[in-house]
Amino acid sequence: MTSSHSTENNYKGWSGIKRAFATPSALTLFCLGLGSGLPFLLVGGMTLSTWLRDVGFELSVIGLISFVGFFYVLKFLWAPLIDKYSLPFLGRRKGWLVLSQIILIVTLSAIALLGPESSLGVFIVLVGVAAFAGATLDTVVDAYRIEIAPIEFQAALASTYILGYRIGLILSGAVAFYLAELWGWTSAYLMMALCMVIPLIAAVICKEPTTPQTIVVRDVHIVDAFIKPFQEFFSRNGVILALALLVFVGLFKLPDQMIGVMAGPFYLDSGYTKADIATVSKLFGVWVGIAGAFLGGICVAIFSMRSMLFVATIIVSVSNIAYLLMANNPGQDWAFFTAISADNISQGFAGVVLVAFMSSLTNQNFTATQYALLASLANLPGKFIGGLSGYIVEASSYSWFYIFSSLSVIPTLLILAWLWNRLHKTSA
Repeated sequence: MTSSHSTENNYKGWSGIKRAFATPSALTLFCLGLGSGLPFLLVGGMTLSTWLRDVGFELSVIGLISFVGFFYVLKFLWAPLIDKYSLPFLGRRKGWLVLSQIILIVTLSAIALLGPESSLGVFIVLVGVAAFAGATLDTVVDAYRIEIAPIEFQAALASTYILGYRIGLILSGAVAFYLAELWGWTSAYLMMALCMVIPLIAAVICKEPTTPQTIVVRDVHIVDAFIKPFQEFFSRNGVILALALLVFVGLFKLPDQMIGVMAGPFYLDSGYTKADIATVSKLFGVWVGIAGAFLGGICVAIFSMRSMLFVATIIVSVSNIAYLLMANNPGQDWAFFTAISADNISQGFAGVVLVAFMSSLTNQNFTATQYALLASLANLPGKFIGGLSGYIVEASSYSWFYIFSSLSVIPTLLILAWLWNRLHKTSA
């Protein structure tokens, strides 16, 4: 008891923050975060949707194609295999890190060379394979982060991971848009595939986590490998609390998640060029998001988790209102900068808070599976509504869509109110 309490106190306050950020694992997580962030926009996010809009696809079709990115939501379905099986030579986590990134490099190159206009069906299949590999990479990186260092490090590691993730978004967002403006989308996607070599090298040379003696999932039957992680989560928390936690995680970033697919088309329809989008949204905005992420990491280390969950929930919702400035002032740079600033600082802050919170809910016997379940749920409602967002905008307007997205925070706040005292016992 005393030793554990003393260790925890070593990572509280400003000295603890500096100590946690200085760990060698922080640099590793930065590189792996870059690898996780880079493909996300390319296979189901704004870069892909902007490419499709740029070559003439309808909003409703773009929204439906974004459902290919559902692999990021369903990754908990194959996460037990990642927990149970090791690939040869490189280790339990490193093997999957390397394989998933090799697949990403190959498929992103193929997507670049084919393009959506020549054979849309094959193009969608390739995007789906890339999304599957990207989701697998996310799952392994999350498990690696939780297993490589104790819980006291997790807020700092989440911050450096998200820093790398945001740099990946700069590459697949701003850099890709600039390249597309200058030399076309094929060159942009080929360059993104080349950038994946950086996290691939990091995965090869990084340290394999030390496996705790309590890890049992590799010794169980394959069927049990799928059942036991979920069984343990519900038995540890109780059915009612476990369900409430899962629903809360699923709704936490709903206001932000649901607007992602329409962001690129909205910017184009508001009169901005691809270069404008790259500069404001994917360069300036990402650095603002990085600042928000480090602010979130510091706040999680200083204040209680439940307080930060409340703050993050509110700012994610309120930030969407800023997009009304763009909708009512199309083509105005000041409106673009204001909306992007509000959105990205709230995303960065809330992202770190959510990662730290979800990490605290996992059991290291089933790290990949339980965290993948939580991360999948964090994207599921928004991803589903995002896929239908083209129809919502076409039936109303961008302004009403952003108002609707902001109001979607209400159920999240109600669940947080119910969880408040219970979180005090587990996460505060």
